[in-house]
Order: sequence, then structure tokens, then C-alpha cells
Amino acid sequence: MSDKPNILVVDDESIVIRSAELVLKGAGYEVEGANGGREAIAKMEQKSYGLVFTDLKMPEVDGITLIRWVRNARPDTGIVILTGYPSQDTIKEALSLGIIDYVPKPFTPAVLLDVTQRAVHWVLERRGAAGKGEEEKEDFPPSMAAELDKVIEFYRDKPGSLIPVLQRAQEMIGWLPVPALRRIAQGMNIPPAEVHSVTTFYSFFTMKPRGDHNVRVCLGTACYVKRAEEVMKTLEEGLGVEVGGVTPDRKFSLEEVRCLGACGLAPVVMVDSDTFAGIDPKAAMDVLKPYG
Repeated sequence: MSDKPNILVVDDESIVIRSAELVLKGAGYEVEGANGGREAIAKMEQKSYGLVFTDLKMPEVDGITLIRWVRNARPDTGIVILTGYPSQDTIKEALSLGIIDYVPKPFTPAVLLDVTQRAVHWVLERRGAAGKGEEEKEDFPPSMAAELDKVIEFYRDKPGSLIPVLQRAQEMIGWLPVPALRRIAQGMNIPPAEVHSVTTFYSFFTMKPRGDHNVRVCLGTACYVKRAEEVMKTLEEGLGVEVGGVTPDRKFSLEEVRCLGACGLAPVVMVDSDTFAGIDPKAAMDVLKPYG
């Protein structure tokens, strides 16, 4: 089984497809494009794709219609949306259909690759679980599981309560492992794909353990053009970890995010809840001195 599933990029703007192909092919992915939902369906009727990236607003067959078709005809295919400024209702509907994540337009290479890597992990994890045919063992104590059950019970019948439950679960465990997400989905009678989608959609949730201090580097467009990638490289080298990793002493974890809502202060780094603006790439490690 290949660790890089083939990808179909669906958008009615050819420049978006070409940009995605350039980035993803350079990273070793097999990529094809489709100029709209109708062409995408025709391609998927002839060939299977591990991942589909789709715009939401397209003529004839829009993104939501395409996602519904994929969910019915190719349920094991991972779906990521490409979006500019979607409405809350559209995003909510897309999440309910089990999308993995989203890529904002215009996107930077770093953001596209980050989302792709996490989506690939989701696809391979799902394939592996299906192949094993067994449940993953819970890796948190029974007492913690019991406490999580109390939270689920409290929120179960309250509309829009998934995010508060995920927040409480992350506070208790420190992160959101797959068994916890599965327990939440079962307890709240919500499809596991929807729980996973909400978890990956919001940057304040994490499915990986974090250090005592969580370092987040914004790689959104405004920060990217102000050398945020160099800031990230300095931190990776200084901490001795890659993005998504935790230092051996578990003091620091390093993440990248798409936007911290401070574009005018680019490039921006956050350590826990503290924001640092205008970071000089060469001096990025100085930001961490107050944290030990």
C-alpha cells in the first residue's frame, strides 16, 4: 500500500489546479485536475483517488453536491475543501459530510503541504483500521475515561455541544487521541467522521501530544511573505524537532497554523497564549527564553 495516495484537485479556476499540482507533484504525489464537479465525477467513475480537494463554489455541480456523491460512491476517499470565504452554513454542511480539513485560497505551499500530510495520515489510518478489523486500545486511564463519559452525558442532548465536549476532553487528556474521539462520537451519537472533521478543522484542537509550552508559527499568506518559513526552520533546528513534534524533555511542542488573526503583525509566533510579532528569523529562538 503506497504511503502517498493519488489526489484529484477540483476547481473551476485552472490556476488553482496548476498551483496545487506544482506543489504536490514536487512533494512526490500523483495529482490530476478536474475543472468542475461534473468532470470530477466522470474521472472518479473510471478511477479511484485517495484524496479529493474540491472548491465549494463551482457552476453546474458545486462542491457540496460533489462531496455528497463522493460520500455515497467512494466512501473511503478523503475530502479536503478549497475555499475563499465560505458561509458558516456551507462549512457546517461540509463538516457534517465528513470532510477532513480545508485549504484557504489563496494558499501557500507550506499550508497546502501541511493539510495534505494530515489528510494522507487520515486516509492511511482509516485503511489500516479497516484492514485490522479491530478497535484501537485506549491510551488514557479508566478514571479519565469515566470523567469524559460524565462530560458527554452532560452535553449529549444540547445542540451544538460537540466543540465544548472536545475542549473539555483536550483539557483532561492534554490532546485528542483517536480512542477519545471515537468515545465522544459513540456517546453523543455523532458520526466519527464528523467528530474527526471538527477536530482537524479548528487549530486549537490537537491529535498529537503537546509539550508544557506549545509553540505555534503562523504560515498564512501575510506571515509567509514576511519569511515565516525561515522562522519555522530556525525553531525546528533550535528545538531539534520537526513540525508536529515534541522535544525529548516534553518542554516544547512545535506546530504550524494557517492564521492567528494578527496579519498586521506578521510574522507571528504564539507560545501558549502569548503572541510575539515581527519575529526576526535569525532570532526566533529568543522568543522561547522566558519559558525555560
